[in-house]
Amino acid sequence: MIYDDKSLHSDMIENPKLHQKIIDALPIPIFYRDVKGVYKATNKAHENFIGLKKEEIIGKTVFDVQPLEIAEIYARRDQELFDSPGDQSYETKFRLSDGSLHDVIFNKAVIRDDEGTIIGIVGSIFDITDRKKAERKLEKAKEASVIASAMVHKIRAGIVIVDSDFKVIDSNEGFAKLFGQEMEELYETIPGLQGADLKELIPEVVFKMFASLMASGENMLERDLKIQNRLLHISVITIYKNRVVGALIRDMSAPLLVREEIISRAQRVNKQNLETVQQIAFLLGENAAQTEELLYSIIQSYKYEEDNN
Repeated sequence: MIYDDKSLHSDMIENPKLHQKIIDALPIPIFYRDVKGVYKATNKAHENFIGLKKEEIIGKTVFDVQPLEIAEIYARRDQELFDSPGDQSYETKFRLSDGSLHDVIFNKAVIRDDEGTIIGIVGSIFDITDRKKAERKLEKAKEASVIASAMVHKIRAGIVIVDSDFKVIDSNEGFAKLFGQEMEELYETIPGLQGADLKELIPEVVFKMFASLMASGENMLERDLKIQNRLLHISVITIYKNRVVGALIRDMSAPLLVREEIISRAQRVNKQNLETVQQIAFLLGENAAQTEELLYSIIQSYKYEEDNN
């Protein structure tokens, strides 16, 4: 393409409307202030961003359109640019007309006349509020993850968390100890068993509980299972529906734990308005199934404790 460079510049100078149309077409807020800090030019994106019309901006200073504490920052940074001409980029806050405070990045540079004298500053504004919110949310999530992981590894009961591919996200030593020496040795080699295939780590009957809850998306699934001569109480819990599930596994063979569990379950029965465990024969409907499961668990716990005395 061939064009007359001088003609282009001449058109822009002689036709200020063309110049305004060009900068209005840009989606980035742009402004121009003279050496006194007075706005001399703005574009549509800048007007929309700060929530003021062109006539409310032109002829005003930052002290007219921003709170004092923010305007003072802008004026100071402008002066720094005048003192050391060049490009300037910095992150700061910007108050919109609706009162909301946004995180923004200013990119500014000095403008000179034909004799090389500085006559003002041109600048653009990038709103990074959403990005900053995402960064803060991610930082909080990382902190929560560190705290949660620390708590998981402090709990004596076995804990394991897996993703939708049944790969271990994290687990604690208590989980490894429940399933034999080989699992403990693997845990020492791979911290938290991260990335391990759950199906290769646990009995099929336990894995089916994970698979069932992952598929159904229900809140929780509980079972008492006899595994390797141990009575285990297994609670599989949905963390993120159909994406992440975790499990709390307790060894019911510990006498103190057995007694605590019996008391806890008996209290649970009372809360469900069942008169007594001895009246199971008179119960009907789903309460009967709940109480029958409770009775079975308590009986198994007692039997297991007696067998080990």
